[in-house]
Amino acid sequence: MRRRQLLGGLGMATAGVALRQQTVQAQGRQGRPNLLPPRLREGDAVGIVSPAGATFERDRLDLVIDAVKALGFVPRVAPHALARYGYLAGTDAERAADVNAMFADPAIKALLPVRGDWGSARILPYLDYDTIRANPKVVIGFSDISALLLGIYAQTGLVTFHGPHGLTAWRADQVELLRQILMEGEALTYTNPLLGADQDRLMRDQGRIHTITTGQATGPLIGGNLSVVSGIVGSPYFPDTSGAILFLEDVGEPPYSIDRMLTQLKLAGLLDGLAGFVFGQCRACGPGETYGSLTLEEILRDHIQPLNIPAYAGAWIGHVEPLWTLPIGGMVTMNASTGTLQMQGPAVL
Repeated sequence: MRRRQLLGGLGMATAGVALRQQTVQAQGRQGRPNLLPPRLREGDAVGIVSPAGATFERDRLDLVIDAVKALGFVPRVAPHALARYGYLAGTDAERAADVNAMFADPAIKALLPVRGDWGSARILPYLDYDTIRANPKVVIGFSDISALLLGIYAQTGLVTFHGPHGLTAWRADQVELLRQILMEGEALTYTNPLLGADQDRLMRDQGRIHTITTGQATGPLIGGNLSVVSGIVGSPYFPDTSGAILFLEDVGEPPYSIDRMLTQLKLAGLLDGLAGFVFGQCRACGPGETYGSLTLEEILRDHIQPLNIPAYAGAWIGHVEPLWTLPIGGMVTMNASTGTLQMQGPAVL
């Protein structure tokens, strides 16, 4: 994942083999029942935190405050939201302290990071997981925030949410998905949006689904940004993926880098025992001028097709808009032939 890359799509060819159905029990992957956070309600206080990259301009934070107000919530800015330690939003201790304080405060109902960039993994050893477990709340974000989402779920069983952070666009379609999941407690089925350029065409060009292996599978949804995931694999902050639906996405990585990171996941045993696999969008991940490069399609085929599990690529997950709000640890059913993810129940109480 390289910062400040433009966002976009992914093109791959289709391959299919035999139908396979797999299910696992609706419980946390660490052998404990999942914790669901209370649903959000209009007027709730939302804590604005900076667990990763620094926010260098005050007006960027003001944009996030405006967005929280427009969503119907009351913004509460963490003390170190504008702190800076190089490219980080303060020291590790400062960033962790803000997250811990937000969980300890009963008035705060959700944590919304300002941005991603890099740094969430550095604070994982300093979080108070007993306090987090005793005070389940909505935590949402994407990109580098994947480390925070996965670390909290692995350590506490709290379902977290791969979705918008503070500096996303907050257009109506994105807001509606968030409201349905976090406020209404709906169990949605996710399908790729029909984007404007394709609405009056005979065929879809953007957001195409590419089946790697046909079939359906049910399991807890685990994943996030590939660069971030590969950085915490093997630590106590990455959940058990046996029986899970693993999803991955990235941005601005050349094919050899995607190949290297998937190889790392394979050698670490992360791909063993998966129920299903979903690859999202990987914008600016083409070979460029590299002579003789493998394509993303070939790399996924090499690593994923031998697993003989339902798998598809091209899901509308990643550095794209509208951003889906997906429950990390929530039970979903994937269909690799139709390219859908269906929640098996509400992700909030």
